[in-house]
Amino acid sequence: MNIVVKEYDANWVHQFQKEARLIRKVLEGEILEIYHIGSTAVPGLKAKPIIDIMPVVNKIENVDGFNSKMIDIGYEPLGEFGMAGRRYFRKGGENRTHQVHFFQVDHVYEIERHIAVRDYLKSHLKDVQEYGELKVHLAKRFPKDIEGYSVGKDAFVKDLERRALLWWQERIQ
Repeated sequence: MNIVVKEYDANWVHQFQKEARLIRKVLEGEILEIYHIGSTAVPGLKAKPIIDIMPVVNKIENVDGFNSKMIDIGYEPLGEFGMAGRRYFRKGGENRTHQVHFFQVDHVYEIERHIAVRDYLKSHLKDVQEYGELKVHLAKRFPKDIEGYSVGKDAFVKDLERRALLWWQERIQ
């Protein structure tokens, strides 16, 4: 996988909306909410051009019954893929264009973590700039090594998540 970090592209929102409509249609009646998460959901943030989508469902096990329909619209079902309680799908194989992370409605921590980070970054431009520059640096350093790229971001992302969740909790109290 080639790691390419690009300037923010406002078209990412439209790509999310288009794919969200398609996924809602495929899983008609199962999805309670569907969110655009990850770096492409944050205006101004440099990112790998992969749209992250987070549908929330009543029963995560029901998602498994839609694997063939998700395959029909170009997604590869990968089960939990290292995260208990999630169903993960990707589109585009090694050159991913979309990732879908399904969570059950009571999987509150994971749902809030993703939304908190997205919303925190939307209101903390200094962090957006710092995170974007880190990703550009790591993409140059590890152009074909997703593990090296991910490890390089790990400490920053963990600290970002910690700050975002504190900020989120203060906002909802």
